[in-house]
Amino acid sequence: MKFYDNYHFASNSAGMPLSILYIYQMLYAFKEQLKSHFAYLEHAKLVIAISGGVDSVVLAYLCKALKLNFSLAHCNFNLRGDESNADEDFVLDLGERLDVEVFIQNFDTKAYADQNKRSIQMAARELRYNWFNELAKQLQFDYILTAHHADDNLETFLINFTRGTGLNGLTGIPEINGNIVRPLLKFSREQIEDYAKENCIVWREDSSNASRKYLRNKLRHEVVPILKDINPELLNSFQNTLDNLNDTADIVEESLNVFTERAIVKGNNKTEMYKISEFKKVNNPKAYLFEMFKSYGFTEWNDVTDLLDAETGKYVKSNAHRLIKHREFLILTDSHSEQNEVSYLVDNVNSEIKTPIGILLFDEVDAAKQNLTTTIYVDSEKLNFPLELRLWKQGDMFYPLGLKGKKKISKYLKDEKLSLVEKEDTWVLMSNNEVVWIVGMRADNRFKVTDATKQVLKIELK
Repeated sequence: MKFYDNYHFASNSAGMPLSILYIYQMLYAFKEQLKSHFAYLEHAKLVIAISGGVDSVVLAYLCKALKLNFSLAHCNFNLRGDESNADEDFVLDLGERLDVEVFIQNFDTKAYADQNKRSIQMAARELRYNWFNELAKQLQFDYILTAHHADDNLETFLINFTRGTGLNGLTGIPEINGNIVRPLLKFSREQIEDYAKENCIVWREDSSNASRKYLRNKLRHEVVPILKDINPELLNSFQNTLDNLNDTADIVEESLNVFTERAIVKGNNKTEMYKISEFKKVNNPKAYLFEMFKSYGFTEWNDVTDLLDAETGKYVKSNAHRLIKHREFLILTDSHSEQNEVSYLVDNVNSEIKTPIGILLFDEVDAAKQNLTTTIYVDSEKLNFPLELRLWKQGDMFYPLGLKGKKKISKYLKDEKLSLVEKEDTWVLMSNNEVVWIVGMRADNRFKVTDATKQVLKIELK
């Protein structure tokens, strides 16, 4: 059955039903959009994120008309009682009418929001996309289609604008983001609703959309109508603006990539290091700092800029990261949790234990060789088992091998010119609360091999 069967059609002067004309116009525009921007969808396995609202329902009808291979996926967030359940029933019925498979997932959205300290809207977004991606992975869907349209794009732009943002926050919703595809972004809400009404397509209205409680709804109902009254061609003008901003963003990204190649020194799975001198060479260091580190959650950009001339050890924190000044460098790393009491015990001389810094091996050998950065030799009889491997603490002291007297580990690490991150990741091997080895750095004189040593223990970090 064609999806417009059994609808009431008005006729134009040429005798063709107006509804048929509208079908052809909308289908043609949508078909051309797919052909020019999303040709890969024609032979892909798709899942449409469907709420029951007019946008996603129309997307489903359009995809059916073009004979795309798709299923429907609906989230019941259980936030509107019977209305939420009615949405679910509607989507199940729609799946039968379109003869496509439907997947339903129920969520306790409020509990998730409370547990994860999220707003209801953010919680719903996380739950929705996490499930969509899981569904796509498990059932091998190539792409997830969402029904975001031009008005959604405008509203998102205004939300970002009112909250404060950089260039990327003003470039709109991306048509393609990984496996998420938004083929209706070039169509307006009015076009979509007109298409549905002309063709007697039924959809569900979400009562919460009428509420002014959420910022998006306030903009939709109070601000956007005024803007459209000022400029009836607002969406077209806005699209031109987005195109220009995206072109500018491409130039910025290209420039930033070149800058990054000059500035970055080294990186590993924990840190990245940048030359401060490169930031000082440019006319606007703050702008480059913002573009370089904006995705890590920093907000106090004046403080970030001040790091360029700060003392070694100063840092700025975000919720998940730190930017640290170390000599002539900025070091980006995850936020450091307080040194905890996690430790690893070594029960005997023939042990092998996995640690956060590598595998620690203990082996009795016939004779000692020269100590290396990752290998030391100690007098086994001077050790008291179990040994303990832990992070160093303030107050720890040791007797550096080859020197007389003792020294605070904090002073030793400072003399070695370690960065704050390197200091925080320094581990010590302990015997009866005495330092045997600052792992990977220096052994303790009290446990060295002497002529009187009867049993040599080799300790190695791999």
